[in-house]
Amino acid sequence: MRPRWPSVVRMITNISLTTVYCLDQDATRDFYVDVLGFAPRMDAPMGPDARWVTIAHPNQPELEVTLMKPGPPLAPDAADFVRRQLEKGQMGGLGLRVDDCRKTHQELVGKGVTFLQDPADRPYGVEAVMRDNTGNWLVLVEPKEFNPVSDPADTV
Repeated sequence: MRPRWPSVVRMITNISLTTVYCLDQDATRDFYVDVLGFAPRMDAPMGPDARWVTIAHPNQPELEVTLMKPGPPLAPDAADFVRRQLEKGQMGGLGLRVDDCRKTHQELVGKGVTFLQDPADRPYGVEAVMRDNTGNWLVLVEPKEFNPVSDPADTV
């Protein structure tokens, strides 16, 4: 049985912020804004070598994405690890819902976006995997209603 925390559920109203690590905040902001259609939200200094840079999708302005360079509050060895993972293209990023995955894929290929996986049918919809300008994996998903088959023998 799952534990119940009713008071916490009432206090938390939604997810408002998530982080995508990047190596160049300006270039990554420009990629998300100019190529993917996000809107710039905040760009503020946070110290001698740090900035708070956020973007949001126009259809979901309550969820901001922080574009963060690896550094504090990460420990130096953790920041170095994240930097190396970004440089190798081994960091995950966001799942992006689309109305037509194949059409969006074609449009983004036309804009020079690198895809790791072309659109493919999955049980939950059509999915394609791309990279942002830093190497983060972004998943485009055109969802469909999922109807699991309880027993493959039933389909014979």
